[in-house]
Amino acid sequence: LPAHADAPKPGQSMTHMKTNAGITSALEGLGVVLFVQGGGTAAIIGDSIAAANGQVVFHIPVTASKSGVEHKGTNIIFFNTLNNKQVVVKNPVIDLTNGVVKAVIPQASAEALTLFTITNASTLKPAVTNDRKAKLRTSAYKGAALSLAPGISASLISLLELPAGSLAEGTAFAPADVSLYSKIGK
Repeated sequence: LPAHADAPKPGQSMTHMKTNAGITSALEGLGVVLFVQGGGTAAIIGDSIAAANGQVVFHIPVTASKSGVEHKGTNIIFFNTLNNKQVVVKNPVIDLTNGVVKAVIPQASAEALTLFTITNASTLKPAVTNDRKAKLRTSAYKGAALSLAPGISASLISLLELPAGSLAEGTAFAPADVSLYSKIGK
């Protein structure tokens, strides 16, 4: 079936994230697969997730926004196929100002945890496009470099019951492109 997306509206956004080459094969070697649940979609680049250069691409629309870019209703799942343990990353919020991505991980805490740090946040500048006909401004942030935040590797290892040291602290995880849509005033 062909994919269909509604035209963006003010207050909405879209995140496109592609895992770094090697992440999915390292996780798959541990029995862990990545996928999205809810409003997002995921696809594999390369022969398979086990291929040395295999990558997973996520397209995550925003369905609600409070502060930053909040992906309400979209979850990223780390699922350990060897023991049926999973980590659910609920409603990730991209905070470009503070250079972090926070999310609730119910298996760890009811509070939002810092999942990723945006290592190049201080240098990210948006490319702004104005569509006067549609009265829509697009601010596109390209290449936000996401790395696992301090302590998250240890949490994932513990929650998924992976071998100690199997996921390095601060692992470079994925670049992400974030597009924010807003109204153009008169």
